[in-house]
Order: sequence, then C-alpha cells, then structure tokens
Amino acid sequence: MPRLEISGGTTVVTGGASGMGAETARLLAAKGARVALLDRNAEGLAAVAESLAGDGHTTHIVDLTADDAVFAAVREVEAAHPVIHSLIACAGSSMLGDIDQLTMEEMRWLMDVNLWGTVNVTKALLPALRRAPAAHITHLVSIYGLAAPAGRIPYAMSKFAVRGFTEALRHELERSSVSVGAVYPAGVKTGIILHGRYAAAIDPAVAERAAQAQAAMYHTEPAAAAARIVDATIRRRARTMVGREARLVDVLSRLTPAQYWAFMRRPLRDAIDTRTPVA
Repeated sequence: MPRLEISGGTTVVTGGASGMGAETARLLAAKGARVALLDRNAEGLAAVAESLAGDGHTTHIVDLTADDAVFAAVREVEAAHPVIHSLIACAGSSMLGDIDQLTMEEMRWLMDVNLWGTVNVTKALLPALRRAPAAHITHLVSIYGLAAPAGRIPYAMSKFAVRGFTEALRHELERSSVSVGAVYPAGVKTGIILHGRYAAAIDPAVAERAAQAQAAMYHTEPAAAAARIVDATIRRRARTMVGREARLVDVLSRLTPAQYWAFMRRPLRDAIDTRTPVA
C-alpha cells in the first residue's frame, strides 16, 4: 500500500486539546499538514492551535458524545478544508471501579465517550475521506483492548469495542481508497488516569491511590507516542503497538488467551485496588 502524503492536506484530530492528540497535531503540523482539531475543551484547543507550525489550522469545539453536534462540526471542517486525507481519533477517558461499585449510568457514559465518540466522528467524516485520492483512519485503542484487567470493566469494554469497530471497518473498506488502522498504546504519560473518572461509590482517597499506582506504571512520553501514531498513519498500518508493555501483552494474550491475567494480576495489584481503605 502506498504511503499517505500528509503535506498539503488536512488531518482531523479528535482529543486535540491535550495529551497524545495535542502532540500528534504538533507533529503533523511540523510535517506540513493542516490540522482540524476537535475537542470540547475550548481553552485547550486554542492553546494547542497557537503552538502549531504553519497556518490553515482550525479548531472545532464539540462534545463527541452528541451525534448531531459531531456531524455539524464535521460539516464545518469540510467547509474549511477542501482535502481531508486522514482522521486520527485520540479522544477518550477512563473509569475506575469494579462491577459492584459502578452504576449502569457510569458505564454507559464511558462507552459513549470512548466507543460512540469514535464511531460517530468516523461515520461523519467518511464521505470526505472517500473523496480524497487516498486516505487513512487511525483509531487509538489501548493495551486494554488486547487484554482486559479486573477493575477496568467499562474501559476494557469500550476499547475492545473500538478494536472490533476498527477491524470490521477495515474489512468493509478494503477495496476502497480509505485504509483503516488501530494503535494500541501502553503506559503513555498523558494524565488520562489522573484526570479520568471513578465510580461514585469509591472513597476519593482510595481512587486517588489507585490512579497514582496506575500512573506510576506509565513510561512513554506523549511526543514519542505521537511519533508512532503519525508514522502509522503515513504508512497506513493496520496494527501498531506503542510501548514495550503493549508488545508483551499482545503476545501474551495470543499465547495464553484464557490465562494471561495470571501474569498481569500482580503488576496491576495496587492500580486495581479500589476497596482497601487508605491508612
């Protein structure tokens, strides 16, 4: 498959106000691409847009869980950018808590953000991507879309679902000019776990301890992850791992699909403990 020429065209980046989305946008702009940034954080979007090299970039404030608003935002993007050749869907959040602590509403909220926020922006943008001579869609999944840990049920559900959506869409579009790929990051220091949500039933001090334990396991800098994301988009890769842990878990989950948790349980012990009181 020929490489995607990103210079001179536009890449749409969701979750562009911070973290991997912001770093990905900066790298794309440095490589000569125009960037359309989508996020609900207006202040963050403005700051990132100000930091981008070149011109022609746009920002679009939108809640990705609101279908009509997403389709309206995509119409704004199309009006501002005549050639859109890639979508990089970085937006997402997290949720701490086990099945007895979580409410249905809390689990549905995360599915709306991580799954349906990815699905609706992809569906809305697909006609524009099809008009480009060549285009690529990159969805950020997660190491937890390869292996599902205890204490992360809604997050794992959402990421396994994004993985399934991505793979099925890739198969649907395999004879078209639009290619589709998934990126599986592990342990990127974006602060997602520290700024994410936790079940209301959890003691805030306990949730903070678990989040800090998870964050302490993160080793990859957002800029390094962004480099892998942009490279995967340019090369139109179907599957990309980010971080040593992602590669290890990918192999582990395929070698021992029913027993991988036995190997993951101990390293994640403190990060999934949302019940032991803080001393």
